Amino acid sequence: MASILQVKHLKVSFRTSSGTVKAVRDISFDLERGKTLAVVGESGSGKSVTSKAILGILAGNSIVEGGEILYDGKDLLKISEEEMCKVRGDKISMIFQDPLSSLNPIVKIGRQITEAMLLKNKGNRKAARKDFNNTLALLKQAMIAAQGQDSAAKVEEMVKTFDTFCIEGIKLENSYNQAADVAESIISHTEDFLFAAGKKRVDVKAELREVSDKLKRLKDPFLTKGYDEKIAHMAAQLDQLRVGYREPAKKKGEETVFQLPQEIRTALEQVEAELKQMMEQTRPNFFRIGYYKLKNPNENLTAKPVEQLNEEALKCLDSNFMLEFRSMVEQGLRHSFQTALEKKQAVLPQLEELKVFYTTGELEKGSAHSRAKAANALVQDSIDKLEIVKDSAAYTFGMALENTIDRYFMAKVRNPQEEERYAKQSAKREALIAKGKTVDWKVVPKTVYDLDEMKGDIVRVVDNLIERYQAYIAAAGEVDFAARTVELIDYFKLKASQVVNVVTKTMARERAIKLMEEVGIPEPRIRYNQYPFEFSGGMRQRIVIAIALAADPDILICDEPTTALDVTIQAQILELINRLKEERNLSVIFITHDLGVVANMADDIAVMYAGKVVEYGTVEDIFYDPRHPYTWALLASMPDLDTKEKLDAIPGTPPNMVYPPVGDAFADRNKYAMKIDFEQQPPEFEVSPTHWAATWLLHPDAPKVEPPKIITDRIARMRKAEGENA
Repeated sequence: MASILQVKHLKVSFRTSSGTVKAVRDISFDLERGKTLAVVGESGSGKSVTSKAILGILAGNSIVEGGEILYDGKDLLKISEEEMCKVRGDKISMIFQDPLSSLNPIVKIGRQITEAMLLKNKGNRKAARKDFNNTLALLKQAMIAAQGQDSAAKVEEMVKTFDTFCIEGIKLENSYNQAADVAESIISHTEDFLFAAGKKRVDVKAELREVSDKLKRLKDPFLTKGYDEKIAHMAAQLDQLRVGYREPAKKKGEETVFQLPQEIRTALEQVEAELKQMMEQTRPNFFRIGYYKLKNPNENLTAKPVEQLNEEALKCLDSNFMLEFRSMVEQGLRHSFQTALEKKQAVLPQLEELKVFYTTGELEKGSAHSRAKAANALVQDSIDKLEIVKDSAAYTFGMALENTIDRYFMAKVRNPQEEERYAKQSAKREALIAKGKTVDWKVVPKTVYDLDEMKGDIVRVVDNLIERYQAYIAAAGEVDFAARTVELIDYFKLKASQVVNVVTKTMARERAIKLMEEVGIPEPRIRYNQYPFEFSGGMRQRIVIAIALAADPDILICDEPTTALDVTIQAQILELINRLKEERNLSVIFITHDLGVVANMADDIAVMYAGKVVEYGTVEDIFYDPRHPYTWALLASMPDLDTKEKLDAIPGTPPNMVYPPVGDAFADRNKYAMKIDFEQQPPEFEVSPTHWAATWLLHPDAPKVEPPKIITDRIARMRKAEGENA
């Protein structure tokens, strides 16, 4: 499955008065589209630092020492703050541990949910039009190149027609959707009112006015066809009822049970029933109808039944345009792909030469940068710009290479300066002590970079692209161009819909209420106008989830979202996140210190300790076949209903990351540690194609060690339970 986000060799440190804290030390992982990756570890393991690096919200004293975070053809570590604002909260959203940290205590929650929708809408529409135009221009060039210059006029005409009818169809659809939003808001609002009217006093006149006003705005030639007279009649009836209604008096000290007049209840129920019936009508296919309208500008489109119009529009579109256009698009995509393929094959030997250049001998700054610039020009020219899913490694190659080269030469200058500074401070301190003076300050540890390791970072950027290109070339014969054609046309439809998708305050309010309902907030219309302090902790977290989903993101990062909640509410929030992931096809990064929390929701698990991923695998790998002693320790300290014996606490404390351990960082707390664990960091030993662990216990020469009994017993119980339920 394709990765939506890739973290590669990320290294993050923080400057402190005590020295440089190595928070994240060379970690890599991929987040697959539609999957949940759980990042698990104790406090200080680097989980939250990783998530904040993805969102570009690291503290001011942070130092990104290396690595890449690749998303949609961009390296999120290198883009500007302006570009990052287009990604943060829009494409990648985050839920924090404390919901109050994400909520303004003096702003009603309805406004906080709608804020993102309204602010982002204008920018998104402008960006969508730009993406639509640029991609269509590239497609036109490829189609002409595929069919010859003689076809230029024909291609120009076809592309212009596609652009025109696509936007026209989306305009019709947007009008329909706006009317449908109004209808749905009337239905849900009326249901809420009728429910509340039997339990408490309600403002009947205000309700009748609001429903009547919305009915008068409810007009679309496709949605309300056949209902216009009914809608006008219902609005007039509600106006009459409102004028004639008199609020029942309430005597002082008397508890009056409010009864909604039957005629008003019946009128509102009729509105609800009629609109539900209207919403169940067959939906027009506006993509087809946009072309049909272009070909038949004077025809009354709503004169025919929708089913008939859909059929006739399809025949008209296919016979006059779409079949030929698809064929031309497919030829253009083949040509674009083949051209990119040939250029990738040509650039591979030069990338290999570049790798050798950076690997051997002493680097000189001018030549290192000039070779990088020349190679990047060839790489950018080899990209197939018509691929919807961008190859982030190729798009960010030049930026990544230039940055790693800059860091190498910066370290080359700073290392001697840091050595000199450390030597001077140490000498000064020793001299004062020798004179018998009291010294109450410490020498700040030196921060010296490993130049060989930094040169390895440069080579790794080149190596990564070589591997990507080799895989691309190997899979060239398996490309389904018919499927790519459909995917590209769907992309144009999506961008066109974003161009005309104007979000008004009223629409934003209705969408916010739907979101609140989706995340399980009862009586959303009432609670829309409440402040954060009027909600419980669990409800606040649901509001934060609604805010995170308001921009319909691709990726949702959950940073311990259940830690501050009681167990019952925790389960509800986890179930909610899981459901939303499935319904919205979200990709989720779930950060937690508790393995038990992610047992039923994660697809893959990365176990982090002291800034490194020490074990990685599927949820089945980690729970049924854990291999790292730290993973054993986490599992052994995890309570469950069936474990009778005492849980194992993890001894000791995590290491001081100002002075990172030379070997395995967990060695001091690991009762299975060997001598080599204190001397050398273990490599990643592959257990299976989906599972690896960085522990010397997996070395062929290591002694055979079994996991603790509490874990093996639990695995046996889980396997037995699965067998019984099979």
